[in-house]
Amino acid sequence: MPGKCCLGSFRFQVLSFKLRGLVPLNRKVGCMAVRNIVKIDQARCNGCGLCVTACAEGAIEIVDGKAQLVSEIYCDGLGACLGHCPQGAISVEKRQAPAFNEQATHEHLAGREKALYAPPLVCPGLTAHTFAPKQAGEVPSQLSHWPVQLRLLSPTAPCFQEADLLLVADCVPFAMADFHCRFLQGHSLAVGCPKLDDAHAYVEKLASILSANKVRSLTVVHMEVPCCSGLTRIAREAIRQSGVDLSFDDVTIGLRGDVLKVQAVAV
Repeated sequence: MPGKCCLGSFRFQVLSFKLRGLVPLNRKVGCMAVRNIVKIDQARCNGCGLCVTACAEGAIEIVDGKAQLVSEIYCDGLGACLGHCPQGAISVEKRQAPAFNEQATHEHLAGREKALYAPPLVCPGLTAHTFAPKQAGEVPSQLSHWPVQLRLLSPTAPCFQEADLLLVADCVPFAMADFHCRFLQGHSLAVGCPKLDDAHAYVEKLASILSANKVRSLTVVHMEVPCCSGLTRIAREAIRQSGVDLSFDDVTIGLRGDVLKVQAVAV
């Protein structure tokens, strides 16, 4: 019977999706249908992450340095991410795929938000510290608090109250020999990688920091490589979500550690 054959094929596809990790094993896939769905050209993608923050359903994530559709049931096929890709790597195609699952998408987004505020592990490195300026040594450290990784920072940490906030791509201090004295001195620090880390989580965390504190200024420092400029978009989106009236300085660092450009950005 044709119906029985199609049903068997559908079940095989569902199992294939589950085994590949595209759909959680404990969640049923909706009916297959020919519909619009996002397609990502892996050869063109440079992993900048702009599409990640543009996707309101959380269907796209950076995996191994490339944008990937993490689950077809999270993609509504409307293509809101299309205009945000500088490489033209994203298109919308019509093909057979599981139906968009609005309930599963809401659960997916809620789970990400919950994970954002949950400590990822119990580690002594998560203990908050504040430091007085160090006097000893030829080049004293200007670090004023710990931790510094944006994923681990608490929005209510004392270091953010009326702070001059420095949002830095994690490669920058390795390229700049004078990073501490030129940028870090007198600033509270948040560090992250816009290419390899969760851009959605960074937007939410930074927005929470800005909402909970009277931040005096924000400076974003990133490398000249295209994927690193995603940190600028993260800052813009976080300011919009927080509702604060804040502009920021966007600083581009060359691969040899020189400052290539400083630009004032109004949101």
